Amino acid sequence: MGKEEKSGGCMGWFIVLIVVGAIAIALGLTLRNKFHHGDDDAPVPGPPGAVAQKYGDALKIALQFFDVQKSGKLVNNKISWRGDSGLQDGKDANLDLSKGMYDAGDHMKFGFPMAYTATVLSWSILEYGDQMNKANQLQSAKDSLKWITDYLINAHPEPNVLYIQVGDPDVDHKCWDRPEDMAEIRPSIQINASTPGTEVAAETAAAMASASLVFKSTDSTYSNLLLKHSKELFTFADKHRGSYSESIPQVQQYYNSTGYGDELLWAASWLYHATKDQTYLDYVSGNNGETYANWGSPTWFSWDDKRPGTQVLLSRVSFFDSKAATDASLKKYRKTAEAVMCGLLPKSPTATSSRTRSGLIWISDWNALQHPVASAFLAVIYSDYMLTSRTRKIQCDSDSFSASDLRKFALSQANYVLGDNPMKMSYLVGYGEKYSQFVHHRGASIPVDATTGCKGWQWLDSEQPNPNVAMGALVGGPYLNESFVDSRNNSMQTEPSTYNSAAIVGLLSGLVTTSSVSASFT
Repeated sequence: MGKEEKSGGCMGWFIVLIVVGAIAIALGLTLRNKFHHGDDDAPVPGPPGAVAQKYGDALKIALQFFDVQKSGKLVNNKISWRGDSGLQDGKDANLDLSKGMYDAGDHMKFGFPMAYTATVLSWSILEYGDQMNKANQLQSAKDSLKWITDYLINAHPEPNVLYIQVGDPDVDHKCWDRPEDMAEIRPSIQINASTPGTEVAAETAAAMASASLVFKSTDSTYSNLLLKHSKELFTFADKHRGSYSESIPQVQQYYNSTGYGDELLWAASWLYHATKDQTYLDYVSGNNGETYANWGSPTWFSWDDKRPGTQVLLSRVSFFDSKAATDASLKKYRKTAEAVMCGLLPKSPTATSSRTRSGLIWISDWNALQHPVASAFLAVIYSDYMLTSRTRKIQCDSDSFSASDLRKFALSQANYVLGDNPMKMSYLVGYGEKYSQFVHHRGASIPVDATTGCKGWQWLDSEQPNPNVAMGALVGGPYLNESFVDSRNNSMQTEPSTYNSAAIVGLLSGLVTTSSVSASFT
């Protein structure tokens, strides 16, 4: 009897301990869910912390590609194998169009992607200038931006005239020479009231509006000049509507536009941020939003499609401006921005299947890295909007995700580019021990002392690595099967572009140290 009583007592205490333990665990989980949202609430936004060397080094390298691409009379030239070039650009129109940047591996100045480059670079500086400064790269970014905006100002000599191209692509692509030695014809091409180009005029307006914010505190005169040009260009773009691809059919083979509505919304959004003029917010919220925003249907951010960028940029308004946040159209922009984010997150119920086996967003054979880098740039910005506004989660169908989840996605894309991929190579030239040696880039492929004329094809076909390193070039990237053929003649994979560089600079700037964004650009 005594033994049985002792055994029953022990069993009773054991059950009590189990119950107490279960209550403690449940209470702990409740408290964790209430006060600790996984990893997503840390770090608290504020002054930048210590620089992560990996991303700081990559940012410094990425910014150098803008120096590689500069046209004109170079100032404080940092690239030993580059010199003055394009000094006569614009002379046929009695303009100085010598500045600006060459588009890719060729010597064309295409105004549409160049203006997009400036807008994305401005956005990067506005969101992460403090982090760039912490990594000692802010001045470099601003110098590169001004090199483009100086060109854009000169390219807009009258309210309804914008020069949108220098060079004839058919002629240019029949040559393989250094930019310093160019002798081929380089015509200046314009849009105007009778030959409209709404998308390129609006993109240039966006570039100038965003850049006006960058320079507002340091050079108010220059900032005001940019804003004046931006307003004129937006009015021109909106009043004289028409696609530049139809007005100038020659561009269809290179930068064919699929529509101009997204650029109008993009430009108006930037003008609202630059001016706080309610009419620009009304523009994106009214009939133009209904017509062009494509609410509820996420797309891919690129030089041709500004809708995801506009959705994220206008989400900034609803995150940080309590009065504007009640606007029904702004709610639709933010909801669509969340749909974009949900599509990127690999564990989301609505995750896109357009990615490689290793997790890289992959949309196109040609210039494959454009979309994952631009998407990751938007993701890191949106994650910081969430952190700064203390927005705990976004909802993706039945699941919810944190700012930390978005940042992890952005990190995964950046790390893939920097070498965490099946090829074990960096797609950012100059970073790491293994990167492309045969970048499709004329200047990089030809020795400085070579005499080629227009026909330096032996350097395109050479089996030797490039004699000059196109430092900071983000090459096209891998195929869907994650292979990469390092050949100059494989321009699909080895050609870099300035607009890709703007996106990788923005992404790296967002990752270079602890998250922080200001609630206002001014």
